[in-house]
Amino acid sequence: MSGVSGTSDTAGRSGAAGAGRTSGGSGTSIMDGTGGALGTGGRTSTPAAGGAAPATAPGRRLLRGLPWLVWRRNRTALGIGLLVTLGACALFAYERIGVMDFLHTKGSSPGSTGDLLMEFQNEFSSMFSSDTGFLTFVPALVAIFLGAPLIASEQERGTVKLVATQSTGRSRWIATTLALPLAIAVLCTTLLSAAFTWMWSPAHELAMFGDWLQGGAFDSTGPVPVAMTLFLTSCGIAFGMLIKRVVAAMVATAVFAAATSLIWTEKVRVHLGTLRSYTYPFDGEGSVLPRGSVPVDDWLASADGKLFGINTCNAPEATADACRAKLGIVNRVIQYFDYGQMAGMQWLGAGILLALTVLVLGFVIWQARRRPL
Repeated sequence: MSGVSGTSDTAGRSGAAGAGRTSGGSGTSIMDGTGGALGTGGRTSTPAAGGAAPATAPGRRLLRGLPWLVWRRNRTALGIGLLVTLGACALFAYERIGVMDFLHTKGSSPGSTGDLLMEFQNEFSSMFSSDTGFLTFVPALVAIFLGAPLIASEQERGTVKLVATQSTGRSRWIATTLALPLAIAVLCTTLLSAAFTWMWSPAHELAMFGDWLQGGAFDSTGPVPVAMTLFLTSCGIAFGMLIKRVVAAMVATAVFAAATSLIWTEKVRVHLGTLRSYTYPFDGEGSVLPRGSVPVDDWLASADGKLFGINTCNAPEATADACRAKLGIVNRVIQYFDYGQMAGMQWLGAGILLALTVLVLGFVIWQARRRPL
């Protein structure tokens, strides 16, 4: 079976093959996994009993040719991803109704007593915890169940060897194989991030006690989920190409995703912005940080600005007073991130992840073009 490229013209010529040609000579023929070949238009033709091609045209598809084949190969994972995305976005929209009702009734400022903050936590804490937990795991899940098997499954079954026998070429095959799943992953994570941001933003001072850095909002809103998904998924694809076994590639991707999450949380995220400092007298009434700020570290400080650990002079009162007097400690310093820094930190982190993604995908393309699959 072969796709038809062009139109047959047999009028006025006896015994001629016609002006049209089959796609075996001019189009792109890709095996569809059932023993047939798929033309560039995504159509197949079967000769009639008398040798003439049928005149019927199949229904149109949104995807044709190689993109259709990539979708067909990965339709289960991609379809589940789209359905989960739509369901989660609908859930976030429903949850926003409850959040906005609370804010319109009670207000959005935590206030000095903290009663509003505790009331909000009692009503919505578990909801925000579940939502951010889900969104934090989305990049790893996409990498494990879509990225790792994407090429490894083809290698394990041996169907990737058909690429060398088709007119499509390795470059076009690897480009389409990567582009369609990654484009759908970007679409899904963008929708999830936008929907959750829409629900979380009005209550950002109350949700997760206002801690947008450690509470999960930083990794669940803005460009970070999209960039993290692209990075981990591209790494999963690379693991699959190198290991060539689906299960082993999925395990390696899961371990790598866990290690990446730890490094991102402990070593990278806190360095994406410049810490701001608030200084107040050691025996003062306490700090008054800007609304929406996230405290990161506490210090003791001398009059000339020299910093000491918060546990310096941690001793019985008489000894502690003498210790502070000896060191000249007269102030306390709180280092924090302001809420206005959040967007810039997210875009910087996303830029780093996207740069790493480009490097990994460049390696995958080089590996596919230059070495046997």
